[in-house]
Amino acid sequence: MLPSERQKKFLDLLSIKDVIAISDFMEEFSISIETVRRDLSILEKQGKIEKVYGGAKLKKPLLSEPAMEERMVHKLKEKDLIGKKCSELINDGDCIFIDSGSTTYHIAKYIRNKKNLTIITNSIAVVNELITTDFEIIIIGGKIRQEERSVVTYDYIFNFSELNIQKSFICAGGITAENGISDFNMQEVVTRKKIIERSKTIYVAADSSKFGRDVMISIAPLDKIDFIITDSSLSKNLINSFKKSKTLLILASKEG
Repeated sequence: MLPSERQKKFLDLLSIKDVIAISDFMEEFSISIETVRRDLSILEKQGKIEKVYGGAKLKKPLLSEPAMEERMVHKLKEKDLIGKKCSELINDGDCIFIDSGSTTYHIAKYIRNKKNLTIITNSIAVVNELITTDFEIIIIGGKIRQEERSVVTYDYIFNFSELNIQKSFICAGGITAENGISDFNMQEVVTRKKIIERSKTIYVAADSSKFGRDVMISIAPLDKIDFIITDSSLSKNLINSFKKSKTLLILASKEG
């Protein structure tokens, strides 16, 4: 295993447990204490972890994720328009993924009159919104993030290889033309990476405040994203920065 691959797996483990001892890394990867210390030093220099006595933990970002309650009311009109625009891209009979998040939640409100949908989601709020419909609803199994009202999954709980998703609508904490989309939480990122792998068409639903910033953890470069649906407040400079990318921007507005 390449050091970079092993270091990524270190981060995956740290996303599950708050602190992991050096001895646990040694046992998990069958490596020496010197190798563990070297990998941890690299991750520390990259600003991804903090060393603690006898082990390590993920480093909390200076730019932290706002609470869900705060995000549910922030840019509410813009998010509602984005949700409506996303719903117009969904056809009867589609199998879709709706991500957890304050923007993608609004999609659920506008698809209740669609027919024969299969909804895959990790959002408890989306499930609550659609529970009275006759859609087939599949919620990803895993660990509950109470503060996000979401389920973050692990391979041994949910078999992603069985999914065949036509359209996925995912969230992001940051979007740049150079580095693609990023987010704050490793567990959410792992889920989104898996969903991207299993989906034919990827839509990112995000309001304009998410553009022009990179946050803690990379989800995917732009070449993995087909469309970004955002609000019409996005500046011309930011719009122009995406012109060289194959990713298409869709601006949601009251005029449609």
